Amino acid sequence: MQSLSAYRIMWLICMFDLPVGTRKERKKATGFRNLLLDEGFEMAQFSVYMRHLPTRERADFLTKRVMGQVPPNGKVTIITITDKQFAEIASYHNLRAEKPVKKMEQLVLL
Repeated sequence: MQSLSAYRIMWLICMFDLPVGTRKERKKATGFRNLLLDEGFEMAQFSVYMRHLPTRERADFLTKRVMGQVPPNGKVTIITITDKQFAEIASYHNLRAEKPVKKMEQLVLL
């Protein structure tokens, strides 16, 4: 069994710009956001969602799954970073440092 490592655990960050000029486009954009939520992503900002995954393989699988659902004329970027890199993110709101995102608990069965 491989041990858990901050270099093996991955975070997916999904950023997107989707057209919302027509009712049909708004419906597709809402559907895409709901897909992200259904896949376990959490909203970090209005068009930025993130998800914690235990391995690179699971991250790659989910990336392909999400990218297969991008609405027409939409722009979606998915960034994959390690848990170690994620821990180094600095976030500011109104010139004040925000508390880091709560780290997900990892359950290990022996």
